[in-house]
Amino acid sequence: MNSLDIQGHRGCRGLYPENTIDAFVHAAKLGVNTLEFDVVISKDHKVIVSHEPFMSHTICTAPDNKEITEETELDHNIYDLDYAEIKTYDSGSKYFDRFPFQKKIKTFKPSLADVIQEVSKLSRDIFFNIEIKNRPEWDTKFHPPYRQFADLVISEITNLGIFERTTVQCFQIPTLQYINQNYPQTKLVYLIDNLDTPIENLNKLGFTPHVYSPFYKLVNKSLIAFAEANKMQVIPWTVNDTIAMKDLIELGVTGIISDYPDKLINLHKELTS
Repeated sequence: MNSLDIQGHRGCRGLYPENTIDAFVHAAKLGVNTLEFDVVISKDHKVIVSHEPFMSHTICTAPDNKEITEETELDHNIYDLDYAEIKTYDSGSKYFDRFPFQKKIKTFKPSLADVIQEVSKLSRDIFFNIEIKNRPEWDTKFHPPYRQFADLVISEITNLGIFERTTVQCFQIPTLQYINQNYPQTKLVYLIDNLDTPIENLNKLGFTPHVYSPFYKLVNKSLIAFAEANKMQVIPWTVNDTIAMKDLIELGVTGIISDYPDKLINLHKELTS
């Protein structure tokens, strides 16, 4: 119980606008072990930190404060925008009712390089859990084909000097298989949102990942035992309730991904004091 990988989901989405430099800096100052976030690709092939490959109507405003609606959000395709254009969108000022206490800041979706530069001013020990946000139906329209997407991400984390402190996560099996075959030193995270058994999921994947990362309600004693037997870490997502956090810690998970890393840090201190 003494060791727990506390991961700030999209920085600290419950406290600051998701996937922004402000969120990552705040999470780092709170004392998270790992910053968890998603990446997509811009028109000029920059690795951009964003959960969607477009400007979501729930959190983004277009240049000149123009409203983005659910009907028009796909028109604001990040893969069609250069990084300079991406910076003209506001992704931190809009009220998000799922997170009513989230601080509002006028900001933009940053590049991975800019995130690492800012966080490195605070800590060179922090880890990164980076999700490649791709889908087969998005290939060539919202992002490059998955192999090229993976190449760009691995190249960037290598060039930024964070390869040893980074895990790469994905839901898409072909992406994980490609990275495992071509960049075998990469620590891979298999994201799980299905009801198949762990052995069924591993059989589909074809290799044993560094981390098995399921939706938190799928974690039980048998999963923990299976993971230990196969030398996998278990890091569930996304846990915001302190009772669930406590239950998972007692089950023996390696880490927890949360929108409220402050809650998780305080709980872990209580349990280990």
